[in-house]
This record gives sequence, structure tokens and C-alpha cells, in this order.
Amino acid sequence: MKKLSLSAFVMLAFGAAFCAHPQSYPAKPLRLISPYPPGGGTDATARIIAQALGDQMGQQVVVDTRGGASGRIGVEIASRAPADGYNLVLGNVAPMAILPASGIRLAYDPVGGFTPISLIATSDYILTVHPSLPAKTVKELLALAKSKPGMLTYASSGNLGGPHLGGELLNLMGGVKLVHVPYKGNGPAAIAVLTGEATMMFGTGPSVVPHMEAGKMRALATTGKKRTMKDLPAMAEMMPGYEVTQWYGILAPAGTPAAIIERLNREIAAAIANPRVASAFVKLGTAPVASTSAEFAVLIRTEIERWTKVINAAGIKGD
Repeated sequence: MKKLSLSAFVMLAFGAAFCAHPQSYPAKPLRLISPYPPGGGTDATARIIAQALGDQMGQQVVVDTRGGASGRIGVEIASRAPADGYNLVLGNVAPMAILPASGIRLAYDPVGGFTPISLIATSDYILTVHPSLPAKTVKELLALAKSKPGMLTYASSGNLGGPHLGGELLNLMGGVKLVHVPYKGNGPAAIAVLTGEATMMFGTGPSVVPHMEAGKMRALATTGKKRTMKDLPAMAEMMPGYEVTQWYGILAPAGTPAAIIERLNREIAAAIANPRVASAFVKLGTAPVASTSAEFAVLIRTEIERWTKVINAAGIKGD
């Protein structure tokens, strides 16, 4: 039998170890960084998908909540984490597209610093107001805002988040001046509306639907192209071209082995196809959706381009 050279032996041994790694993965719990505080859509979404993946893969997926700065803090932490398949982040439109579009300096690269794995859900925001506000439709709200320029306020989950841009787009297209008041997440923003500290908000389903059902908030519209809630119009029906959509997807630090990315993509697709998991997302007011890694990457680049135009038109300055 012909002897192998030392270099050939090392290459074969390395290849065997690499091929074996995906089969043994995961060998310990995974960490899923959720870059928003509890009480909002990101936190709820993270916990649903973490539980589903943990059940499927036989290892716990621990949700690591790192809220603040419209998702920037958590995403920065994820960007510095080892690219070993055990560190993931739940990205959404704000830290992955809107903040990069704003031109502010970030300690992470949303395109080159991560490998997108898969989308998991999309949702519209819900424009809700305090019940005491004398406006039951978007038309009435715009009329009231025009009669009181600079007097009506809208709470958001943070500067340069999706809810912030929802209000700025309404200002641009509706010819009004609503005053933005940022908070550290949709949960705190909802409390501001409930207490009357703010007039309205563009909220995620988990942050506003319970209050709507309790009669403590009044919903006026959703922010997508088409109706997604019964008896509630889409903003685009009154303002053609208006669209602000939230999306959630899982990413890994750049350099994570391709075999692991492919495995996680398959696991996410299986989770989204599970009726129990899909039902949990629907109850949140989100639409479960899986994608390929390439499709998710295209979405991120497209969203950065779209929000760059809106931010420039509105003259928004990053913090």
C-alpha cells in the first residue's frame, strides 16, 4: 500500500473532521441574541423560533436579550461573537436596513459582517391612538394633525426603528407634523400611549393588540400594502405607496461554516412548516415565512436602498 505524505495525511484528517462536524452539530446549547427588550414583537418572535429549533435539534436555544439603540447593541454583540454556529441573532428591518441607511457610523456591517440564514416572519405595524383622541380614521387623524401642527406625538421603539420611519413617512405623505418620541422598545412605547404620555404609535401586534382588545387603544390602520386584519384598512388605501413592513430573520456572524448555515436553514424551514409554530406566529399578528440565505441577503440590500431614499427625503439625522 502506498504511503501518504505528511501533508496529504493532514489534509485528509482535516477534511474528515470538517465533514464530521455538521453531523455532530449542535453539540451544546445555541445562543440567539434578541436585540430588543421584552414586550415587543422581536422578543416574542425570538422565543417562538428558539423553542421550535431547540425541540427539533435536541439542544436548547437560549434567547439572550440585549435591547437598546433600535437593535444596534444586540447586533453589535452578535457581530463580535465566534462564527461557530452557536451564536445567532434575530435581525429585523431597523438594525439591518434602516440604521445602515441613515448614514450613522455602526460597529457592524449588516451586509459583509453576517451570513443571512433565513427569514422567519413578516408583519405590518398597527397605527393605534389613545382612545381619548377625537379621531377614528386616518383621514380624521390627518385633519386633526393639520389643525394642531407639532402638537400630536407618536411613540416608537427607538430612533430610526420601523415605527419611527412609519411616522416620518406619514408626515411626508400626509403633509403633517407629528412629533417623534423614542423609547427603548415597543413595550415602553405602548405604556406611553396607554398613560397619555404620547398620542399614538406604530406598534407590533404583541405590543398593541392586547390593549386594543381591552379597549385601551384604538386601531386606525395597518401599514402594509394590503389589509391584514379584519375590518382594519391598510394605510395604502388612503395613501397609495405607503408601506412600512417589519420582517424578522436569523443571521450568523460572517465566516460561520456553510454546512452549518445550510443545516440551520433546513431546520428553520421545518419549524416554519410546523402548524403549531406557524399558529403561534399568526397569533402574534405575523406571517410565518422561510427563505433561502440568498433571498434574505437580497432583501436586506433592497431595504437599505429603499430606506435611504425615505431618510434623505425626510431629512432625518442619525444619532
